[in-house]
Amino acid sequence: MITLKNISLAGLLLVSLTACDGDDGKDGATGSTGLTGEQGTQGEQGVAGEDGKNATNSLTSSLVARAVLNVESPEGAAEIVQYQQSTGWIYAINSSGEKATVDVLDLNNIDPAALTKDSEGVVTNTNMTSVMQLDLSVNTAGDANSVAISNTLNMMAVAMAAEETGDLGFIAFYDISGATPSFIKNVQVGHLPDMVTFSKDGTKVVVANEGEPSGDYTIDPEGSISIIDINDGVISDTAINLDFTAFNDKKAELISQGVMFANPSGRTINGQLINTTVAMDLEPEYVAISSDSQTAFVSIQENNAIAIVNLATNTLEEVKGLGFKDWSNYQIDASDKDGGINFKTYQNLYGMYQPDTIATFTWQDANFIISANEGDGREYFFDASSEADCTAKGGLDYDEDNGCLAYIDESRVEDLPLDPIAFSQVNNDDDDIGRLKVSMVKGDIDGDGDYDQLYTYGARSFSIWDQNGNIVFDSGDDVGKITAAIHGQAFNNDEDTNEGDTRSDAKGAEPEALTIGKIGENTYAFIGLERMSGIMIYDITNPFNVSFVDYFINRGTTEEAEITGDLAPEGMSFIPATATSNAMLIVGNEISGSVSVWEISQP
Repeated sequence: MITLKNISLAGLLLVSLTACDGDDGKDGATGSTGLTGEQGTQGEQGVAGEDGKNATNSLTSSLVARAVLNVESPEGAAEIVQYQQSTGWIYAINSSGEKATVDVLDLNNIDPAALTKDSEGVVTNTNMTSVMQLDLSVNTAGDANSVAISNTLNMMAVAMAAEETGDLGFIAFYDISGATPSFIKNVQVGHLPDMVTFSKDGTKVVVANEGEPSGDYTIDPEGSISIIDINDGVISDTAINLDFTAFNDKKAELISQGVMFANPSGRTINGQLINTTVAMDLEPEYVAISSDSQTAFVSIQENNAIAIVNLATNTLEEVKGLGFKDWSNYQIDASDKDGGINFKTYQNLYGMYQPDTIATFTWQDANFIISANEGDGREYFFDASSEADCTAKGGLDYDEDNGCLAYIDESRVEDLPLDPIAFSQVNNDDDDIGRLKVSMVKGDIDGDGDYDQLYTYGARSFSIWDQNGNIVFDSGDDVGKITAAIHGQAFNNDEDTNEGDTRSDAKGAEPEALTIGKIGENTYAFIGLERMSGIMIYDITNPFNVSFVDYFINRGTTEEAEITGDLAPEGMSFIPATATSNAMLIVGNEISGSVSVWEISQP
């Protein structure tokens, strides 16, 4: 059992990559990295692999601090985390209680030796203390979704979503230069602000307003992007809101780029005819701002797209579809009922990238975007008193726990008619592709009623894109292959139960959390796997010569045992090294409600 230890690059390549990627090995002596061969620049990566390993070496990762918020009900107690340089404090959004709060933890003078491992090698105790808990409801109503810190301004911004669908949200600003945070003001933004961040120069705050619909789709606010100007430390009273109405007549063009539109348009639900526009359907998820503070890149997860915003002019320049990942170039375990690890290659199977977290970095003075390709479908329920009531209101199905199903875009493959020629090599059953969850929206190419292509959620990878939205790297099937090599039958576990292979049918280990940091002369990406709960490190110094470096985890995986450790990394924050300390990675773990801090260093 591998727990709470680092897997060196050389050792992991020996047990994992060379063993798992035999097909790619045909391309050359270094075929172990050839798994991304569908793109020319990535295929050449295998040739440069030895140089990459010599340049990066291995990183040493050790757990040095840990805290658990709301021990009695930890789920949701630690999601998005931020770090204040001047105080050494960690700020964590806590949504587990009746009131939304920000918990403040003290990273100063922590004693790593106080952390102890259980019989499985997992750390479950804590050594980091709470400084205070800030009750956000005192100044702002609603639910907290995200927190951002500007160390330049000593200012905090919190994204507060309204309690009712259709009501506008707010960004709550706090001065954090003193002993306790001091409320400054609320600035109204769009519907369901889901992520907030400061520009590096401290002159702007950018917000992704997701604008999700009500359970019955009768209220479907437009997604939007809000920009709040800050001049000489003074926050504007109003936000500039950018919507997507200019794209309402460009749906066909966007679809041709790989943008997905999944909604119940044309149906009548709860007495209302649903007519979803492009602007209503697009749901911004996450914001990354370029290092020169001139451009914001916004992931639009469910729609498989990225928006590009010019911050010099505060204008929305483009919505770019991300296209699809061709799984015929890689291997995927598509079933949770096939008895364990079972990687296969499938023709006519594609992945929607659908990134959640994104970040930016520069190479050769050009901007690049890195994305954690989690994937996400749509499923909405509303209240109904019975199955008959649900049917009368236009619902699709009735469930006693969830209510009346208004809309769902996913199906298992075994419930879909497949084209007999396109899928002649597969068995549409539990032992093959039948269990895989795919979109019902796309795939009937010739309009004859069966599916000629299948589109599954997420890409089970991370990707790097250039500033024009073109892909330059994808980690292929690394996540599945590496975690299978390390965890064996426990791979593709879930974040709230110990049952191996249980997520193979649905997005796998699910890359979600992501941050970038520089250690020495190299730039690294840290990718948190929401379901498996491990963290992968890649050297992305050169986006055209990316290499896997390390993997670490603090989670028990014993089959059917009570789940332990740090579960479901949701948010990350990187602390650069100083003259007296190594770099650190702060992780907010949603299900365990824990904040974990890892020291990252070069031997």
